[in-house]
Amino acid sequence: MLIRPRPRPIRAGVAAGNLLPLAGLALAFALTQLLFVIPGLNLSWDESVYASQVTPHIPSAYFSAPRARGVPILLAPLTLLTSSTLALRLYLATLSATGLFFALRVWRRLLPLPVVTLAGLLFSGLWITQLYGPQAMPNLWVALCALTAVGCFLRAAGDRGDRRALVGLCLALAAAALLRPSDAVWLSLPMATAGLVVRRWRRPGLLAVLVAGLTLGGAPWIVEAYLSYGGVAARLHRSSAIEGGIGWHLAIGDQLRTLAGGPELCRPCSVPWRHRTSAIWWLATPPLAAAGALLAARARRPATTLLPAVCGASVAVPYLLLIDYAAPRFLLPAYALLSLPVAHAVTTAARSVRPRLRPAATTLVTALVVLQLVSQHLILDRAVHTVADVTGDYARIAADLRRHGVRPPCLITGRLATPVGYQARCTSGQITGHNRNTTVSEILTTARQEPVVVLVKPHHKPPGYARHWNSHRLPGLLIHRGYRVYLSPFKPQAEK
Repeated sequence: MLIRPRPRPIRAGVAAGNLLPLAGLALAFALTQLLFVIPGLNLSWDESVYASQVTPHIPSAYFSAPRARGVPILLAPLTLLTSSTLALRLYLATLSATGLFFALRVWRRLLPLPVVTLAGLLFSGLWITQLYGPQAMPNLWVALCALTAVGCFLRAAGDRGDRRALVGLCLALAAAALLRPSDAVWLSLPMATAGLVVRRWRRPGLLAVLVAGLTLGGAPWIVEAYLSYGGVAARLHRSSAIEGGIGWHLAIGDQLRTLAGGPELCRPCSVPWRHRTSAIWWLATPPLAAAGALLAARARRPATTLLPAVCGASVAVPYLLLIDYAAPRFLLPAYALLSLPVAHAVTTAARSVRPRLRPAATTLVTALVVLQLVSQHLILDRAVHTVADVTGDYARIAADLRRHGVRPPCLITGRLATPVGYQARCTSGQITGHNRNTTVSEILTTARQEPVVVLVKPHHKPPGYARHWNSHRLPGLLIHRGYRVYLSPFKPQAEK
């Protein structure tokens, strides 16, 4: 007997029912960021790159081939008004909480409200989700787009008259492609396959919307590829080189090492695997998601949990199997999608026991969820302190440079040039590596016109052209102890 893939609509009372649980969840997500993440958090390396593209009076940092313009577009409405880091954090926290609400709201006609609420709680309760809620990074926004896109796809597939779902699918997929084109492609593959294989969903219009969303969102990246890299193939080749070569790389172990609060980017991932209990939820997610999909199939409603599970697995493929480094934020889209079948499995298991045992089962499930949330908060606290120390060093170095008379216009080169350049309002330049955008002769020419700063790692020698420049230690650094700066000879500008 064939199982019908068409999702059955939830009863009207539930579908259009009380949205207060979702609103309360979004509010709690915003407050968590405000209380535990935002204080003392300066811009990270990647955030500095993105924000510098659209912040007036701050030189744009080098924008490498793998990056896309989605985050700068997201930031532009605020950065065009102010360069305040606190304002940026509050803006992003508000947007991420609002995005969470609307992404979950899409699912209220596909799954019972308790399932959607629990899924949102499990996803927003992750320390990774909370840490990146107020940060100018693409991964969380791709996750929210993925939740919206898959939900809209299912609604449009189940109801040919749901034009809003078609529009939502197109816009959500376009936003995902604008943020990270590769993630959008991996996300769309299972939906496109389902649209071709499942007879009820085999509609040219539905597939056309998928193509339109990818094209609309990916167009800026493609245009930039031809303008700056010589074409899409050349840009993909350059991106692959920067990312260490796309190929078979089993990175599951690398991801496990990042689950206890970092490192934010494990490259190369040679750190030991500490706090192994922090990975229990991670290892439990795949079997729980599979159980959720199986239970939905037994209830003859497989699509509502099977498709998000497959899409979640699809967007995880490049980060688990194709690159040789890891970051906890890479899998946020997968976590968002897998939270739905996991929540379905948990709630179904609690309801399926004998009536007299249901209170005990509900209590057990509640206790496990609370334990998960508490453990995630403890990891969040550790991760926030680490990130604050790292990004705080960038601000401390910039403040030290100002004390030595470095004022815009100026140029900073060396290991930390990008984030320090943003904080100091200086241009950042590199003569080697993937971010190479200048030459020694250009640096020396600039040094005759404005201050040039070379940041040198501990136990490293300065480049030959700067060996006779003025050298200063950088006191008070928490993570980057031992760094020195070499300042080109110049007359410090008077304090304004």
